[in-house]
Amino acid sequence: MAFNIYYNLLIKTTSRVVFDAVTLPEHLNNWWTLKSSGVPKLNSEYNLNFTDTYNWFGKVSKVKNNESFHLKMTDSDKDWNPTTFGFDLKTNSSGTLVKFSHVNWLKDNHHYRRSSFCWAMLLNDLKNYLEKGIIIPFEKRN
Repeated sequence: MAFNIYYNLLIKTTSRVVFDAVTLPEHLNNWWTLKSSGVPKLNSEYNLNFTDTYNWFGKVSKVKNNESFHLKMTDSDKDWNPTTFGFDLKTNSSGTLVKFSHVNWLKDNHHYRRSSFCWAMLLNDLKNYLEKGIIIPFEKRN
């Protein structure tokens, strides 16, 4: 049995702006990572660095400009390694509906539940970053 995390949120901006924010390192570093690298192309590698201890890697498993972006973790925490997370974007009259998923967790354990909580907080940070220009310094992100 696999365990999954799903969230939907509306961000009042275009799908291109959201796509850039979840794929380009200069934006990822403003709401999620300490430093990151990668390009949104199928099978390309992303480095997601949070600290020297949490220096993770993932491979782009799905990408369609301004519509979807998914990373399959390849070198990370043992609980994250089998997982894939991603963003599917749907434009509507109010902005962009972000359908977030983080799937294929092997256990319903502390790390799974903590990650679910963290994603909720981070997605709110993403929304505030894109709608209000708020950047929370990395060391103050929970």
